[in-house]
This record gives sequence, C-alpha cells and structure tokens, in this order.
Amino acid sequence: MSKRRPLTASSGAQLAREIRRVDQELVKLMNERARASQQLARAEGEAVLWGEDQQVDEAIMTSRGPLDERALRATFRELVSGCHALVKPIRVAYLGPLYSYSYLATIERFGSSAELVPVATITAVFEELNRGQAAFGVVPLENSTDGRVVDTLGMFARMPVRICGEVQLRIHHNLLAKCDRSDITEVYSKPQALSQCREWLANHLPNARPVEMTSTAAAAQLAAEKPGAAAVASRLAAANYGLSFVAENIEDNPHNITRFAVIGGEVAPRTGRDKTSVMFEISHRPGSLADAMAIFKREKLNMTWIESFPMAGGNSEYLFFVELEGHQSDTKVARALELLVKKTVRMEILGSYAVGEPID
Repeated sequence: MSKRRPLTASSGAQLAREIRRVDQELVKLMNERARASQQLARAEGEAVLWGEDQQVDEAIMTSRGPLDERALRATFRELVSGCHALVKPIRVAYLGPLYSYSYLATIERFGSSAELVPVATITAVFEELNRGQAAFGVVPLENSTDGRVVDTLGMFARMPVRICGEVQLRIHHNLLAKCDRSDITEVYSKPQALSQCREWLANHLPNARPVEMTSTAAAAQLAAEKPGAAAVASRLAAANYGLSFVAENIEDNPHNITRFAVIGGEVAPRTGRDKTSVMFEISHRPGSLADAMAIFKREKLNMTWIESFPMAGGNSEYLFFVELEGHQSDTKVARALELLVKKTVRMEILGSYAVGEPID
C-alpha cells in the first residue's frame, strides 16, 4: 500500500494535479479492499462479510474531517456493497416501488450494488424469502407517529423469518407538484404519509382532497402526470419524477422516524450494542403476562418495545412482540429466554442485531 503525501496549499493547477493523484490512489485502495474481501470470504465463508459494520464504525471514528460522518458512511456503504457483489450478488426484496421510503431504507443498508427487487406488498417480501427468491428483505416495522405496522407483525406470526438488522430512517415529507400551491386540488400519498402530515395539510390546503395511494412513489408519478395534483413524498421522488417542491418537511412531528426490519440471513454477530426480538404466546389465564414480564425484571434486562397482536380465530388471544437490550448470546439474555420458554405456550427468537442509529 503506497504512502500518501499530504495536500499542501498551492496554485490551482498544482491542486488539480493533487486531486487527480489522490483519485487514482483512492481507486487503487478501493480495489485492494475488494481483493481483501474476496480472500476473507474464501477463507471464512461469505457470511463473515455481513459483520463489517463495526469495523466501518471504527474507521469512521478515525476521521478528522472535513467530511462529515454521513458523507463517509455513504461512501463506505457503496464500497462495501460493491465488495459484497464481487463475492456473491445479494438479492434483496423490499416494499416498492422505486424511490419509496422502503427503497431508501434498503439502499441505506445494502447499497446500490445489491440486486434490489421491489414487490407490491409486505406479504410478498416475506414470501420472496420463504421461497428462496431473495436472501434478505426490508419491511417497515413501526413509525414514531403511527405506531406498529400490523402487516409486518402478522407475517412474523405466519412465516419462519428472522430479523438480522434494523434501519431507522428519519422521514421527511415534502409536498411535490408541477403547479403552484393555489392550483392544487388533490393531494396523493400512501395513508401513513397523509396521516403524518394531517395538520399541515388541514392548515395550508384545507380545500384540497387527500387521496390514498399504494406508495409515495406512485403518488409522485401521478402528480407528475395529472394537472392540479400534488404528492406527499421524498426528495428522491421529486428528483426522479421532475417535480417541484411546493413545501418541504411538512410532517407534523419533526422527529418522525420509521424503523425498518432487515429480515433473512444468519444471526448477526454480537457487537456489544445489540437488541433481541422475541415473539411469544401465553396461556389465557390471569397473571400469565405478568409472570412472563417478571423474568426480564429479575434478569435486569431493559425492554425497549412491546406490542400485542391478536391471533387469528377471534378467540381474544394475543401474540406478544418484545424487544430487549442485549444479544441472545449474552448470559443474562440467554437465561431469560430459557425461563420464558417455560412460561409461554409458544416462544420464538426473531433475532439479535445491532442497534441502528436514526439516519436522515
């Protein structure tokens, strides 16, 4: 690996030459990194490449600027994605279409070198994995404004699919159109996006009719074609459908975050900052839920999320989804899960994975 010379203040021509030199060195180093990834995969197996998040974090922590963390992460994301594709192309199913928020979450996790497969429903994402048509899937799990995503929880109850990661995406909604605000008569988007912008739309477009669509991207495409139509969608959708920003960041909750589950693949390795998801059914008797929850208290484990989900059949029985801090390989977590089995009718570990940080 060649030694890098520091950039020095100089004339424009000299700086241009320095930039060309650095660019060429970057290409060389990226290819060296790719060859090392190929050798590592041959020596230890392909799965080892999916444990690279921690070493990327360590590399970014050495930065002294001027590039910020997000720019560095985006660069590493695409580099790692390209290295993975050299070893084995990764097929990832997600709730489409292109330029939806699920698409943004998928790109954030897997980069653009993966083979990204848009499907029409959350059910279809699970089915792609269950049939072996995709190695991974990305599905919305919960939103900080609207709460749990029922379709996703329902599919975990029906199919033996596991969680191996999460993406927390800050959701910024924009009002997009090809006309002025005064000419807008209809606002299109998916139900969740319209709900998350309800107050803004009521205050600023009280006479415009909200119309539900299957996705924000489909709404943007329609707004590009229909006079008087606007869409609530992402910045990427605006760029790809040639729409103008009528208003930006119109979500009612400025801290609006959607959490996506990455499903499929192997159990993620322990990082020291992990969470574990479990799903369980308890007997229909007084105190059974309290008995199950007491296990986590005794083991001093912090639960970060709990949801109940009605079971099929209408018999007033529920499945419970719980997330707790720690990895299933941790002694305290493993002991708690062993005890939980004895207190439940059915218990499944959905997965352990690194805690994701919110991403803009």
